[in-house]
Amino acid sequence: MLSQLALYLRLGFHHIADLAGYDHVLFVAALAIPYTLRDWKGLAVLVTAFTVGHSMTLALATLRLVAVSPTLVEALIPATIIATAAMSWRSMSPGHEHEPIMLGRYVMASAFGLIHGLGFSTYLRALLGEEERMMLPLLAFNVGLEFGQLLILAVVLLAGVVLVPRILSRRRWVLVQVGVTGGLALLLLGQRLLAAR
Repeated sequence: MLSQLALYLRLGFHHIADLAGYDHVLFVAALAIPYTLRDWKGLAVLVTAFTVGHSMTLALATLRLVAVSPTLVEALIPATIIATAAMSWRSMSPGHEHEPIMLGRYVMASAFGLIHGLGFSTYLRALLGEEERMMLPLLAFNVGLEFGQLLILAVVLLAGVVLVPRILSRRRWVLVQVGVTGGLALLLLGQRLLAAR
């Protein structure tokens, strides 16, 4: 039992941190864009709100209680990244710099987590196969995902510490992140829409 839990914990961690599935990495990075290391506690809660959202749909879809077109989900995931990056762009407008993390941001992270959970479910359902007891593997997988997301968050925040203000101004750092996450998400969305034709 413990070895099985450790296996799913590792699988969850590797799944979120796998650069081949970089869409989830981009989303976590986009969540962190407007914030600095001093905001780490609020950001950790924000990432956990995302985890709560995707845990719900991951469980429901893996247990076959919810079914949504994989093509639709694959298109919606990069759309959530674009929307999150756009919200971060707003943080550069006058009066919004260093704005605290608002309730709406937590609600948005949870709602977008629901969409990402549907994306994870196909992968996890293939792993679980015909296992009779799914709840513990599901829990372990989600805990592994959360660890992976917190690691990504730490990397983004530490990159900001290293680069701002030595190399880039805070404003330029935010704009670079918005451009990279939003641009890659737009490319991903275009690829997925073309593939769906």
